[in-house]
Amino acid sequence: MLNDLDSNYDCANAGNDLHNLIQELEQFEGPEEQRNRLENQIHFIQNKCSITHEHFRYR
Repeated sequence: MLNDLDSNYDCANAGNDLHNLIQELEQFEGPEEQRNRLENQIHFIQNKCSITHEHFRYR
């Protein structure tokens, strides 16, 4: 999970960050609140960096 994710996010990191977040989400077995946070971070990066869901899929 990323700690500092805000409007200043650098999309140059998106590929690596999304890969890591999706891997973490696929292996996640914790509280629903943290799962939702991971999903929100994935969606934030996809939206901010105009990355379609075809490029990165999870679940």
